[in-house]
Amino acid sequence: MSEKLQLKPRALSNILEDVPKGPPRLLLVTGARQTGKTTLVKALFKDRPYFNCDSLEVRDELKAVPAREWGQVVGNAVVDEVQKEPSVFEKVKYAFDEGKLRFTVLLGSSQILLMKKTRESLAGRVFVHELWPLMLGELAAKGGETGLPLFAKCVRSNGSLGKVLSAEPSVLVGEGKHRLQSAEEHLTRWGGMPGLLPLSPADREKWLKSYEYTYLEKDLGDLARLDDLEPFKKVQRLCAARSAGILSYSELARDAGVSVDTAKRYLEYLRLSYQAFLLPSYHENLTSTVIKAPKVYWSDIGLLRQLTCRWGVEEEGVVETYAVSEMHKWVRTSGEKAELFYYRTRSGFELDLLVKMEKGFLGIEVKSRSKAGPKDFTGLSTLADRLGKKWLGGICLYRGGSIEEMDPDRDLWAVPINRWLT
Repeated sequence: MSEKLQLKPRALSNILEDVPKGPPRLLLVTGARQTGKTTLVKALFKDRPYFNCDSLEVRDELKAVPAREWGQVVGNAVVDEVQKEPSVFEKVKYAFDEGKLRFTVLLGSSQILLMKKTRESLAGRVFVHELWPLMLGELAAKGGETGLPLFAKCVRSNGSLGKVLSAEPSVLVGEGKHRLQSAEEHLTRWGGMPGLLPLSPADREKWLKSYEYTYLEKDLGDLARLDDLEPFKKVQRLCAARSAGILSYSELARDAGVSVDTAKRYLEYLRLSYQAFLLPSYHENLTSTVIKAPKVYWSDIGLLRQLTCRWGVEEEGVVETYAVSEMHKWVRTSGEKAELFYYRTRSGFELDLLVKMEKGFLGIEVKSRSKAGPKDFTGLSTLADRLGKKWLGGICLYRGGSIEEMDPDRDLWAVPINRWLT
């Protein structure tokens, strides 16, 4: 990957750049450590004073500013790692309510502390945005715009799947194809952390290893004071190894040698620090008795590979994690009006992803092979018939290179994963 990719725009920048022109507003930008929050905000708001609470001296300076003088002394600023100086929340609230602030940006990577302070001090005043590791569309972007992923276009069409997909070129050639393949190869091996882009493969492995230690020392330290990290590390690695699988807290607890309550608490730490997320099951009974346990997914493929040592593996679970996590990140970043579920019955019928929209459902299967055949559409066809008018179309995502219509009556399509995500 080219070092220039490190400077690619982020999808969130399209959402945030015009905010200062609107009504008075407080912004909270959060996300995992090293996803580029500071770089993004400093680039967007160059004219704002910047304070980083990682520095003890800065914390002491901000602590000394009286609330009544905050608007005059600090003003419309960017305050980084804000959770490390909790008094900032009350002072920002006071100055904002007094009309002495028009636009302030708060940054931090510790979701549990940020959200607690936000609920206590800034409820109803702050707009929260999440910055995830680089998405495929950001890595593959050319020029100054990330563009709208095909997934998002189909969600926004709210029922015109065929119309959107038929307007796309069935295949890509030349430079566009190469750029997309190069971005996908990087993302599915190393993940989306921006700091990895200019590094050699050997240094990337070292970086990911260092991130693992930094996470345990800093992020986890913010979330919980654990006397013994080994049980947590076991849960962390087991969850990474189970990515794209149905979560059983009892099995996780047994394999990690901890209680079920401890396993639940540790998994919540992973979720709050943006390492993992849970995909809920769709509970409505469409075929037979459904499984209600969620699926667990790791948020970044590079960190998953580091934790599981799966450096050369492209099995179904890794590919499914890649596809589902990218769609999850886009929905969380953009605020799309779509809910993501999986669907599985006790009789074994399963759909990898069910996207619930205003007018109905979009079904998605994820396959790791390079060709999509009729067998891959069996579940989509079954669910299409069950849902009737609520069915808006189905996609089989695969590792091939061509967008193909497979069943016009049910609006079923085969779409390359990398095309769907950009």
